[in-house]
Formats: sequence, structure tokens, C-alpha cells
Amino acid sequence: MSQSKFSEPLPIDDVLDDIRAALLSNGTAVLVAPPGAGKTTRVPLALLDEDWSANGKILVLEPRRIAARAAAERMAANTGSRLGEKIGLRARLNSKTGPHVGVEVVTEGVFTRMILDDPELKGVAAVLFDEFHERSLDADTGLALALDARSALRPDLRVLVMSATLEAANVAKLLGDAPIIRSEGRAFPVETRYVGRRANRVEDDVADAVKRAVANDAGSILVFLPGQGEIARVAERLSAHALPADVHVVPLYGGLDPAAQDRAISPAKTGRKVVLATSIAETSITIEGVRVVIDSGVARVPRFEPDVGITRLETVRVSRASADQRRGRAGRTAPGICYRLWDEPETQGLVPFAEPEIRSADLASLILDCAEWGTNDPRSLAWLDPPSEGALAAARAGLQEVYALDADGRITEEGKRLRALPLPPRLARMVLKAGDRNHSGTAAELAAILVERGIGGNDLDLAVRLENFRRDRSQRAESMRALARQWARNGTAGKVAVAEAPSPAALLALAYPDRIAKNRGKRGSFLLANGRAGIVDDGHHLASAPYVVVAELQGRAAATRITLAISTDEADIEAFAADRIELSDEIVFDKDARAVRARRSRRLGAIALNSEPRPLSPGEDVSAVLARGLMGLGAEALPWTKAQLQLRSRIAFLRKGDETWPDMSDASLTSALEDWLAPYLAGKSRLSEIDADTLESALNSLVPRQLRLRLDAEAPTHFEAPTGNRFALDYDVADAPALHIRVQELFGLKEHPAIARGRLPLTLHLLSPAHRPIQITRDLPGFWAGSWRAVRADMRGQYPKHVWPEDPANAKPTARAKPRGT
Repeated sequence: MSQSKFSEPLPIDDVLDDIRAALLSNGTAVLVAPPGAGKTTRVPLALLDEDWSANGKILVLEPRRIAARAAAERMAANTGSRLGEKIGLRARLNSKTGPHVGVEVVTEGVFTRMILDDPELKGVAAVLFDEFHERSLDADTGLALALDARSALRPDLRVLVMSATLEAANVAKLLGDAPIIRSEGRAFPVETRYVGRRANRVEDDVADAVKRAVANDAGSILVFLPGQGEIARVAERLSAHALPADVHVVPLYGGLDPAAQDRAISPAKTGRKVVLATSIAETSITIEGVRVVIDSGVARVPRFEPDVGITRLETVRVSRASADQRRGRAGRTAPGICYRLWDEPETQGLVPFAEPEIRSADLASLILDCAEWGTNDPRSLAWLDPPSEGALAAARAGLQEVYALDADGRITEEGKRLRALPLPPRLARMVLKAGDRNHSGTAAELAAILVERGIGGNDLDLAVRLENFRRDRSQRAESMRALARQWARNGTAGKVAVAEAPSPAALLALAYPDRIAKNRGKRGSFLLANGRAGIVDDGHHLASAPYVVVAELQGRAAATRITLAISTDEADIEAFAADRIELSDEIVFDKDARAVRARRSRRLGAIALNSEPRPLSPGEDVSAVLARGLMGLGAEALPWTKAQLQLRSRIAFLRKGDETWPDMSDASLTSALEDWLAPYLAGKSRLSEIDADTLESALNSLVPRQLRLRLDAEAPTHFEAPTGNRFALDYDVADAPALHIRVQELFGLKEHPAIARGRLPLTLHLLSPAHRPIQITRDLPGFWAGSWRAVRADMRGQYPKHVWPEDPANAKPTARAKPRGT
């Protein structure tokens, strides 16, 4: 279809000849064109006139079904044909194609299955990857396979990568130094207004911005929100606000049926619209009449955690590229306005581009696809961002666990059965395992609900969604049920006849055995078999369920919300998870009893289904368990003697100036308690059985022999007074050890008492005969020569029966009062 045949000019027309020339000479090209340039619908039609296109049709890949359907319908209208005649569409629930189709629009996931089923892509002349900047896993996989096919099987296959915002140089290098073609597009000016965030909830700020825009700005309004929940809550707030009658609020997200999506995209019949959309509206589709964009600045993205096999939906800040895409929606057909719900300086803090899904996704499907392709190492293919070896290893191990791959990573017959179903591997396994027992129907319905957003409603309870799905008579639900029946037929092997149908929870557990969860006793708080915690809204009836099987979670590990689950009970778990339940003898520390207890437990992963006490066996070594339990109480809970506490204080004192001495603080002893105390706990199972001798031996083990030889010389336990009496030194002081002693016992001393071979003077707390403090000094000779006179006068009056010499430095020490009669 030549350029002259197009009814209206578009900015992309200026570079169509460049695109044709690049694909003719090089076979690959990169096209960068802004929103509204016309690349999605104009480029494929322009390439139909090329000689090489006579060899087959042109495939146009779109990241989403709504974009695929809109592009196909627009091109069909431009060619004056009905969808399925010249322009085809292939997507889940909506495929219209025919023998004379020249351009076929397909979703990225459909293309991956097409090329795996036919690596030569017979009857295909070119593959156009539209909106490649979104970097879905299917897009990256499809491009890697297409380039591999072009290299080995189809050197004549044309590949064009198109995007509005793209790191073009890297993509061009991946395509073999392909030419980069840029279209300037036709963008109207957009005024950006930064309004910041004021409320705790994004929907409150969004609702306020919508009210402001309705009151002050012309045209329809496109609002970007992270998810369906926020869309519903903003709609509720706007309904309560009573907007003008000519303002119609409509949602737009992937889970809507096509008719509802069309209402959001098409021009308002009367008045204007407020379209509440997810990031689905960033690219590919044009929403007629939009002059105002309100950008919440956040999006919801999946994040896979390979250690527990969970994909979480996480709310993140958008990239600068996404923010620019959203802003550009306001200037597609006329000058517009973009409200940004953040402060202007924050824009520079946004990451330049969104993270490619290949860095955060579950790679099980990728590995299975590559194994079917014939490569055991996906990293051997051409990637813009190669998958990480860690994520690949985790996915490979999971597939080998269910016998989808052999030990060498090659696909098995079971793996081929899994890949034959157009479902994620876990859900495919659920359908297949249920089919082995002739009960694949319900499993396929559950899979339909899990892969098709919005089917069956949005209730947290999967059982409710299942019933709603079965009653739903909409065209979308009918099509999805037909697809589920097809999956069920393909997955039924009928190897074992089971009369009683398994519960939906039992079927879901076939896909997610690690997500069986037990109520922890606090309403809405659950522990999953994989060890993670999850929370159910305490207002929902599932919050009181004893057990659930979890299908979806959202949020970070510290606050993970269960967003889709189904209830079950212990009896059902005993039936459907019997092969995963393990009987184990456990030894645990009872903190209240301060003792080790033995239990016999039945566990499903991290979940203790039940347990009962048992006696400790004579041969069981509980030393380490007791030591670990005591760590929770702290070293201060141990029965230290005064001598042991003093030993620790002496060593702590010496350590201040020499760190070769061991750290015997409470914190240090507690953290290493299992190392230093456990070897001395043989035969003991409770704190009360630890005696002074045990602690003495354990403490001594911490002090090397060479240090023990220095200890008494540098930090003696006692001071021997001139009277011959011994007094314990107090090392729990800041500067120098303290000696508390009656002053009469020091008579005759001409030098100040010191330790550490005379290097460190003691702090003397001089006491009266009644052991009351009379002076603190670190200079005894100075005290004798100075303030002793005043102290003596006071003491003689209080204690006349004791000796108070004028010259204590030369007096005889005593520990007694004067003899009678003296």
C-alpha cells in the first residue's frame, strides 16, 4: 500500500522510504518514533508493497491485547476491509485471520508459541516488534528466537524493532549494527504542572487533581494509576464528589472485557471523559479527546523471588521514559496539560528506563521454551539483557523437580506436555496432574481465572471467583470457558480414575504446593509452607480460615498481602499433600520453662500441622539447642558467681588498653554462647542444671594460657592491707579499680596502693569504722599530709574508741578499736 494511498498524512510518512531501504538492504532496522507518529498502523501497511513481502505476511507484535486489537481494527479500517480479510488478529480470546491476510497483529506471547511451533516461520516475511521499550519477557524471548532463526534458518526474514523511547544504539548493535531511523513525530505542546503529594493514599491526591482539572481545564482526562484497586477507589471518591453531569468516569485496565475497553478508548458521545487507567494506556492506543493527563507517578510490576518461588506485585516509581510517555498522551491531538503528583526535583531521581522483565521474572517458561528450541543454555542466544545465571539455576531446578527437564537440562516428555498448554508451567502442571485423574475441568477453570485478569470478579476468595466465572454469561467469560475446556481436553490423560473430584484448594495446591498456608492464630496472619508470612485483610472471611492455598501475593516481604487464595482445612491437606508431609522429631528450647523440650511433629515445609511432647532420648545431644535457647535469654541470665563476675570485670578492664584480652561483655558472650558454652553442657537440658563449675570451665576456655599467667599480676582479685586482711577489688569502674577499705587498715602506708606492677594507682574509697565513706583519693600520701587533720578531728568525735593518730603514715595499722582502758 503506497504512501500516496493513505488518506491522511502522518509524521511517520517522512521516513517510510528510509524504513523500506533499510529492510531491503540490511534486513533489520530500528525505528524510534514518538507517540502519535503513526508507526504502529502506517509502517506495516507501507511494507506490503515491498517485493520481499510477497513471500509471506507481516507480523506486528504488540505487548497487550488491547493494543493489538486497536491496531488491527485501525489498519482494517484504513484498508477498507473487515478484520480477518486483509488484516488479521491473533490473541487469546480474540483471533480473526484468513488466507489473504497480509498483516497479522499478534501479542508477544502468541508469537513465542508460533516460532517455537514453526522455527522457520513459514509464510512470514517480516516481524515488527512494536513498543519494544516495554521490554516484556515475551518480547525479549521472541526477539532472541527470531534473530536465532534468521541466523540459522531464515536469512531473508526481516526484523524491525519499533519504539517511542528506546536505547536505540544497543538494540541496533543486537540486530547486527542495524540502521537507526528516527521520526520527529507531531507532538503538541504540553504544560507540566507539579502538584506534589499531600495525602497518605495516592487515590486521595489523584481524586483532588481530577476535581481541579475538571473545574479548570478543557478536554477529557486520562489518569494513570498503579492498579485496579486504586482505580476503583478513585472512582468511589469521584462519585461521592458529584462531578458535573457531562463528565463520565470510565476505567481502563487489562481485565476489562473488550466492550468496556472500547468505551474508554472511543470519543465521548456527550460531554467529556475521565479515564482511570493503568500503564496499559501509556503506548500503542490513542484515547480520543484527551487533553489532560494526571500521572500518579507509580506503577505496579511483578517481582519474582526465586528462593520461595513467588511472584509479587510491587508498587514502584515510574521511570523517566514512562513519565514522558504518559505526559505525551496529553499532546497527541492538541495542546495539553500534564499534572504530576510529585515535586519537580524528583523527576531527575527517576530511573531512565523501566527494568526489563527478564531481570525480575520467573524464568521457568523461558527455560522450557529454550529447551524446546534446542538450547539448554538460554544465555547462548542474543539478548539485550541476558538472564542472570542465578535466576536460571533456580528456574531450572524447579523444572527438574517436576521432571520437565532431565539432569542435563533437556526437555522431557513431561516438559513437552507442560509446554503444549499455553499456560505458565505451574498452572500447566496443575491442569495436567488433574487430567491424569480425569478431573482437569475445574483445574482449567482455575487456570483461566488466574491468567485472565478480572474473570470471576475481584474477590480475594478464589472460590467466589470460580462460582462467579461459572455463572457469568458475558462473551468474554463464554470465550474463556471455551478456552478452559480446550485446555482440559488437551490435559486429560485419564491414567487413573478417581471417583471423588478433588477440591479446588487441592487442585490449586498442585500448582502451588509451597503456598499452602496456616493461620498463625492472629486473625488474618498466615505462615506459608515456604516460610514466608502473608496477611489477609481482617475484614474478609478468609482471615479466619484455618488454612488457605495462596494464588497471588502483593507487597514486600515485610508486609506481604495475600490478594487471592482459597480456604481449606487440615483434613483436606492430609489428603492432597500427604506426600509432602514429613514426620520429624524436634528438640526445641522452651523459653518460659528455660529448658529443652522434645516434640514429635508433622510438618508441611515450614508449617507445623501438629506436634506432641516426647521424652528426651538418652543419646540425644541437646547442648547446642540449650545454648541457642540461652542466647535468647542473654548471658546475664546465667548463674554467675561473684568471683566469675569479677573475672569478667578484670578482663574487661585490661581489654580497654589491650584488645588481645577476650571480650567478655554480656553482648559478646551472648552472641557466641553456642561456641563457648555448648561444649560444657553435656548431659544438661535446662538452665537450672548449669552450675558454677560449668561456667568456670567455660570461662577459662576463653582465656589463653599466656594471658592467664599475666592476669593475677596485672589485675589481682584482692588487695592485701598492712593488717594482713584481703579486700576484693572492684573493676566495674570507669578509670581505675576501686578499693573500699576502712582507713585504719592503711595506717603505716607511705605509698599509694597500685596494681599492674605499680603502674596503675587504685581509687581508694576510705571508710569510717562504720563503713561509711569519708574520702575518695588516688593520692594517699597527699591525703595523710593534707586533709587528714580535718578528717581526724571529725572522726575522733564520732568514734572515740578507735585510734586516730596525728601521723597515720607512721602509725600501726589496725582493724579494731582501742583496747579498754587506753
